[in-house]
Amino acid sequence: MADTVREIERKYEADKTTQLPDLAGVDAIATVAEAGTEDLDAVYYDTPGLCLAAEGITLRRRTGGKDAGWHLKLPVAPGVRDEVRAPLSDTPPPELTALLRSRLLDRELVPVVRLRTHRTVQVLQDAKGAPLAEIAVDAVRARRAAAPAGRKKAKPAPAKARWHEIEVELAGDGDPGLLDAVGRKLTAAGVRPASAASKLARALAETGLRHEASAGHGDGPDGRPAEGATKGSGNGGAAGSGKRGDTAGDVVLRYAREQVRAIIELDPAVRRDLPDSVHRMRVATRRLRSAFRSYTKVLDRGVTLPIGTELKWLAAELGVERDREVLTERLRSGLAGVPRELRLGPVDARLRIWSERRRAGARGQLLAVLDGPRYLSLLKTLHALLEAPPLRPAAARPAPEVVAKAVLKDYRRLAGRMEAALAAPAGQQRDEALHGARKAAKRTRYAAEAARPALGRPAKKFARRIKRVQQLLGDHQDSVVARATLRELATQAQQAGEGGFTFGLLHGREEALAADRERRLPRVWKKAARRRYRTALRP
Repeated sequence: MADTVREIERKYEADKTTQLPDLAGVDAIATVAEAGTEDLDAVYYDTPGLCLAAEGITLRRRTGGKDAGWHLKLPVAPGVRDEVRAPLSDTPPPELTALLRSRLLDRELVPVVRLRTHRTVQVLQDAKGAPLAEIAVDAVRARRAAAPAGRKKAKPAPAKARWHEIEVELAGDGDPGLLDAVGRKLTAAGVRPASAASKLARALAETGLRHEASAGHGDGPDGRPAEGATKGSGNGGAAGSGKRGDTAGDVVLRYAREQVRAIIELDPAVRRDLPDSVHRMRVATRRLRSAFRSYTKVLDRGVTLPIGTELKWLAAELGVERDREVLTERLRSGLAGVPRELRLGPVDARLRIWSERRRAGARGQLLAVLDGPRYLSLLKTLHALLEAPPLRPAAARPAPEVVAKAVLKDYRRLAGRMEAALAAPAGQQRDEALHGARKAAKRTRYAAEAARPALGRPAKKFARRIKRVQQLLGDHQDSVVARATLRELATQAQQAGEGGFTFGLLHGREEALAADRERRLPRVWKKAARRRYRTALRP
């Protein structure tokens, strides 16, 4: 069974003569305890094109030391990685390779480098003897396990390399400021920060194994190494800054690449059940599909339509778990606001059982989707689309005029739906009309966000106004769904002889909330629909 540790460390250059300075008294360090030596033997795995190395990801099988086993390191931030561990086995464990599926697709993993390290360890302790960090001096021997892929060199690189380095790794969830203080002490003693981000990166460089992206032949979806799955990936709206002279194709493809990267990078986070990962991946999926639908003058609809259908399917599968999360939190929050004397029967327990049953089913279903052939086929199709985008003639035109027309077209569609929704009679008909308007608002907002590199601040302001409308409509739709669930829970409670009074009370509160959102909507829409916001979009 795999487990995860957060690795926060700093690396420094060293040689045979390097002496560590006395670190006692630095920050909270009271004593420095000798912890002996270790001999570590690690084989690193990657694709023949080194697609994992291109993204700063490492997979190794290591023997020796206190943590022998398989280690998968996923970048979180500079100097910070999540290390997912699994027991020793002869081949890469499925629980780790599953986390790499969105990167590997169906490419094989092969040994690329073997590192043998003689490590001398010291433990940096506080005044009570508790470990704050470990500092290790490593003597490393690297041997290439594979020849450089597909490139001829006038002079072959050496198959072996040797070097010394220093690692300082924080213990547990300690303060990273300690590493900064230790770094200053080491620098003052003449020790330089390492030029390579990891042992693997240095081994690849010194033995002539360069990942394909570094040579301009990346096997990522856009020919470049993807960025790390940092907070907000897939939810940031505009995909990078625009450049003077950008064509419509430049802007739309940049945005599409950003969403594809987000899907790929968030895949392992979803599998690990990290907070907000399902939501962020779903948003990236929706953004991409929305871009295909909004920018049909740029990308051939005949090609993107079937891909959009698959993206809609994936968003729906991600939505099963996400919608349960949102609904559960809404119901729990509502229940917390009910005075205890009005909580009749085991309402808390019934709500918990309802949520846990649906979570177990939704979680298993989502993992099956991510492991299934349909999802893999979608990822391959997205790679192929970005490698050979189906551009239409308008893609070569200046970006502002093309993207502005697309945003305004989506706005007119939204305006028509809002007019119909506000005129619809109260009840199910209005609920459905408002839900349709919400979808149109989301599409308009995404189109405006994609256009920001070309249209600048006006697109940002327009998207923000439309987002307010979308959020109001979303809260109304969440109330519609919550009321249906409360009716279901009340029925179950009555059938069990518990009574459904409390669930009925919550139902009434949701009705009042939905009515309030309907009263507020005309005013919020009127502000968003002001002509000046649309006029500002025109180049």
